[in-house]
Amino acid sequence: MINVSSLKVDGKACLGVKIELPDSPPLLLIIAEKGFVMCGFLNVEAAEKLGVTAAMVSGVKTFEDVFNTQVKAVTSKAKSLGVETGMKGSEALKQMS
Repeated sequence: MINVSSLKVDGKACLGVKIELPDSPPLLLIIAEKGFVMCGFLNVEAAEKLGVTAAMVSGVKTFEDVFNTQVKAVTSKAKSLGVETGMKGSEALKQMS
């Protein structure tokens, strides 16, 4: 099942995508205006090669988890917006809004 939800971060609209997978945690992605925060299923090295603004969190099962979990990796474009490893996903999304 694929769930697409409208979310708010610091009053700014984001789009949440949750894909339920068999025998696995879900794939999660929250898209802001200038970039996105993704779960560990998605590859930050590939995002870097593609030149996108992205941050990665891991061990998440819900959108709320993405907001509250520390960022583990970021692309150089995300760094240029002030996104850093160790900040919460919600903070990264604020920087990308």
